[in-house]
Amino acid sequence: MMAAAAETPPRVGLTGGIASGKTTVSEMFAREGVPVIDSDVIAREVVAPGTTLRAALFERFGPAIRTVDGELDRAALRRIVFDDPQQRRELESMLHPAIRARAEELAQAAGGPYQIHVVPLLVETGGRSRYARVLVVDCPESLQIARLRARTQISEREARAILASQATRAQRLAAADDVIVNDGTPEMLAARVAALHARYLALRGAAHK
Repeated sequence: MMAAAAETPPRVGLTGGIASGKTTVSEMFAREGVPVIDSDVIAREVVAPGTTLRAALFERFGPAIRTVDGELDRAALRRIVFDDPQQRRELESMLHPAIRARAEELAQAAGGPYQIHVVPLLVETGGRSRYARVLVVDCPESLQIARLRARTQISEREARAILASQATRAQRLAAADDVIVNDGTPEMLAARVAALHARYLALRGAAHK
């Protein structure tokens, strides 16, 4: 049952593989009036120009991640850590504490009957215990690959390598309390979100009786 202290709205951790539709689903929850806290958005905020974390990234990873106009080259940084697990762990050790701290600030201020916390690497980082429920946005891997290639123009081999670097579909489903399958029309997806929203509201109400 979705339970939490009276002053703290329950937090639903929303996750899923790349190109599964996490952003689309979170936007649908937002249209229902649910506060959404997105760790990808926060990840960009904490390394914005002028932040100490951006300076620390430049110091640690060097000029290869700096564009000619001095901006952070996110694509170059992704390539560096994608090919080197040790450097990926170092990057995560720098980013994740800052992201979690900012997410907590936003959560405390957001209120709501419950909150959606979008965490793409929830399973990979062992974050299950931080949420009242885990919601996985799921779709067949073939559909993930097709969507990913359509939006990035990468090869199938590259797309499969990205999927292989994440938790498996089975691992995410094993961690799920709830699953939204995103393999149909936008209307079908919206109906699934609305049904789950109603269920979360009912669970919240039951927890306060």
